[in-house]
Amino acid sequence: MNADSIQLNLGFTRSWFQNPNSFDNVLHTGQTDPSGNPLGPTDQRSQIRTFNIAPSWNRVLSNNAVFTVGSFIRRDQYNYYPSQNLFDDLSPIQQESVAQDRTLTNAGLRTALSYVKGIHNLKVGGTYQQTFLNENDHLGIVDPTLVPGLGCLDATGQPIPNTVCATLAPYDLTGGRGQGGNYPFGSLFTFNGHTDVKQLALYIQDQITKGAWSFNVGLRGDFYNGLTTHKEAEPRLGIAYNIKRSNTVLRVSYARLLETPFNENLIVASVGCDSPVLNPLLGCSASTSTPLSPGWRNEFHAGVEQTVGKYLVFSGEYVWKYTHNAYDFSILGNTPIFFPIAWDRSKIPGFAGRVSVPNLHGFSALMVFSTVSARFFLPQVSGAGATPSAPAGVFRIDHDEKFNQTTHLQYQIGKTGPWVGFNWRYDSGMVAGAVPFAADSNTPVDLTGLTADQQMQAGLFCGSVFPTLNSPLTSCAPSQYGSSRVTIPAPGTENDDHNPPRIAPRHVFDIAVGDDNLFRGDKYKWSLRLTAINVTNKVALYNFLSTFSGTHFLTPRTYTAELGFHF
Repeated sequence: MNADSIQLNLGFTRSWFQNPNSFDNVLHTGQTDPSGNPLGPTDQRSQIRTFNIAPSWNRVLSNNAVFTVGSFIRRDQYNYYPSQNLFDDLSPIQQESVAQDRTLTNAGLRTALSYVKGIHNLKVGGTYQQTFLNENDHLGIVDPTLVPGLGCLDATGQPIPNTVCATLAPYDLTGGRGQGGNYPFGSLFTFNGHTDVKQLALYIQDQITKGAWSFNVGLRGDFYNGLTTHKEAEPRLGIAYNIKRSNTVLRVSYARLLETPFNENLIVASVGCDSPVLNPLLGCSASTSTPLSPGWRNEFHAGVEQTVGKYLVFSGEYVWKYTHNAYDFSILGNTPIFFPIAWDRSKIPGFAGRVSVPNLHGFSALMVFSTVSARFFLPQVSGAGATPSAPAGVFRIDHDEKFNQTTHLQYQIGKTGPWVGFNWRYDSGMVAGAVPFAADSNTPVDLTGLTADQQMQAGLFCGSVFPTLNSPLTSCAPSQYGSSRVTIPAPGTENDDHNPPRIAPRHVFDIAVGDDNLFRGDKYKWSLRLTAINVTNKVALYNFLSTFSGTHFLTPRTYTAELGFHF
C-alpha cells in the first residue's frame, strides 16, 4: 500500500458584469452636466478575477492514523468602474461617482492528525492564515446640490472655511452649480488602505459512537490579529440518538463560534471616519475611527430525522443564533460600494426542513422549506455609517422571511430513459426596509420620497391609477392606496421589528425535460436538457432599493438548451 498521496487543486474564475440600470439611470430626464450637455445612460461595471492554488499531502501512519498537511493561496481582485462620463452616474440614490481597485490575498497552512480506534474518531489540527488587504478608491461628487445643500456657503456662494463644505468642495466635480455655488470644479478624492489580518486556529475533536448514541465533542481556540485583536475559546458539543425500531434520529448540539469581520472594504469601514472627506459622506456619528472587532456567537441546534418505510424521509431542524457584535453592511455615500458594520447583537432563530420521496417506479420528489427571523439590536458598535431609526431599538434585515419552500417533482422512464422535472418555488417575502414612510398616520408611503420610476418598480397604484414616468403619484387616499410588488403596512401600523414592509409573496414555476444518455453509450455519453424558467412569466421583485444592489426583478421567462458530452 502506498502510504503517501499528493493532491493539487487549481482554480481560476473571471466575472464581468454590468450593474443593473433603471429608467432613472438611463433617461436622466432634464439633467445636464456642468457644461449643459444632457446626461447619457449610466454604465457602471464590475469585474472579479480569482485564482486558487491548494496543494496537500496525506501520510498514512498506521491502520488507525492519517496525517495531513496542506497550504493554500487565493487571490481575489475586484474592480469597479464608473461610467465613462462620471456625471452619468448621477441618480436619485447616487450623488457620487466612485471607482475601486481592491485585492484580497489569503494564504496559509493547515495540518491535521486523524486517529480512529474503537468508539473514537479523533482529530487534532490547526490552521494559520494571513489575509493581505489593499483598497484603492476614487470618489468625486457629481450632484451639484450636495455640497451647497449642506448649508455652509456664504452669500456669494463660496464655501465658509473650516466647514464640511470647505472640506468637500475640492472634490465637487460640478463646482456647486446647483444652488448658486461658483467655486472651482473639483478633482477626484483618493483613499488608499492596506492591512494584514492574521488568524491562528487550533482544535481537537472526537466523535464517539456507542450503541445507538453518538457524541461529538470538541474545543477550538482562535487568535485573531487584524485592525483589532481577539482571542476566543470555542467549545462544541453534539448528541444524537438513533431509535432503530421507529427509524428515528434525534439530535441536539451547541457551539461557541468566533465571528470575524467581513474583509470586503474592511479598511475604509474601520478608519474611514478619520478622513474629513469620507466622514460626512459615510454618515459618521464621530470624527474618530471605529475599527471592527470580532464577535462571538452561541448557536444551538435541535433536530429530528424520520424515515417512513421506503417511501418518505423527513428531516427538520430548529436553529437559534445569538451573536454579540453582529455584522451587517452599509454603503459608501449612496454608491454601490458596500462595507461591513457591526451592531450590538442579533437574534436569528429559524427552522429548516426537508421531505423527500426516494425513487418509486421512476417517480421522485423533494421539498425543502425554511423560515428565519433576523433581528438586529442597536446601537451600532463599529464601522462607519449612520445608525438607522428604530424606535424600539431593534429592526429586521432583508434576510428575514416568514416562509419559503421549493418543491421538485421528477419522473423518469425506466432507469436510464428520458425524464421530466417540475419546480415550484414559493416565497412569502423578505423584509424591504427601504420603503419611505410618510410622517403622518393617514398616508402609508411618502410618495415624494420615490421617483416615478421607483413607484413603478414597487408596483404602486391609487385605485385604478398607476404611475408613469411622466406622471408619478403625488397623493392618494389610504383606502385606494396599494402595491402589487411590495406588502406595505397600513397607515400607523409600520414597525421595524414586528410589522416591517416586505416584498410581496410570489409563486414561480420551472419545467425541464432531458435525457442523460441519448445514445445509450457506455464509455462515452451524450446528454440533452431543455429548461423553461419562470414559465408563467411572473413579474415580481427579489428586493426593492437594496442597500447593495438597487432593485432586482425576477428573471423573466427564459428558455435554455444544454448539450453535454461525458467521457
